[in-house]
Amino acid sequence: MKKRILITGGAGFLGSHLCDRFIAEGYHVIAMDNLITGDLKNIEHLFKLEHFEFYHHDVTKFIHVPGELDYILHFASPASPIDYLKIPIQTLKVGAMGTHNCLGLAKAKSARILVASTSEVYGDPLVHPQTEEYWGNVNPVGPRGVYDEAKRYMESITMAYHTFHGVDTRIIRIFNTYGPRMRLNDGRALPAFIGQALRGEDMTVFGDGSQTRSFCYVSDLVEGIYRLLLSDYSLPVNIGNPDEISLKDFAEEVLQLTGGKVNIIYKPLPADDPKQRKPDITKARNILGWAPLIGRKEGLAKTYDYFKTLSSEEWSKQPKEFQSRK
Repeated sequence: MKKRILITGGAGFLGSHLCDRFIAEGYHVIAMDNLITGDLKNIEHLFKLEHFEFYHHDVTKFIHVPGELDYILHFASPASPIDYLKIPIQTLKVGAMGTHNCLGLAKAKSARILVASTSEVYGDPLVHPQTEEYWGNVNPVGPRGVYDEAKRYMESITMAYHTFHGVDTRIIRIFNTYGPRMRLNDGRALPAFIGQALRGEDMTVFGDGSQTRSFCYVSDLVEGIYRLLLSDYSLPVNIGNPDEISLKDFAEEVLQLTGGKVNIIYKPLPADDPKQRKPDITKARNILGWAPLIGRKEGLAKTYDYFKTLSSEEWSKQPKEFQSRK
């Protein structure tokens, strides 16, 4: 019999790619999503498959999945500044109550669970690059606190279930990721920059553009998730691409890629915006044998090609002002 895996947030950007990967690996995949930020078009190509199911459900409510479960991937959560500033309570609830429900399900089914944490647990870091041993510099009452603290709580309750109940757990800390199926209007730097360039609008950079990010292509991230799930390591592991770049230089790269003739304009830096992001991936290399394979030039080209296929109606949904700060 095929192994059965539940993927929460399965209609989202990352969740849909994970559904594809585990279908390709021969699993029976159950995707769950309340579609607040997910989109069925990301997984509609899977609906015809015998070994794919979709549950339209909010994980902050009791989760019932009939039959056995071998694995759970908990990826349900808003993941961009625009989202979690617009729906802060839901963001907190999915990190707290949603994680609690998923862990309870894992305990009941004797399933291994991997939870999706984030580099945001490091806040505006005082250590660079960020190692898993760094505890972070987070403002719990700032505008980003609803996301940062939800993920920090997620890690805490996951480890509590691991140590107290013996649940088989994994924790991944995801750094900035990009690729096809990113939402156009989620406010993150890459879709914001490409959207503005294609529409002939000036490209918005917050602050002086010296703040850095490290962008990992989605197929590399999915490979890291797959390896971590099947490993025997229960402490947090960074998965990201350590090729660090300033947002000003990143905007210039996007301009060169799109052939845009627009200007780069600068706006005030939002509160608590991290000044640096770069993962230390020593653990991923040593424990998982993982390292990213797709360089930023190749990944950007693939992502740009995807955005060019979208309809004018989808482009019209883009907000005029981007908060491209994550």
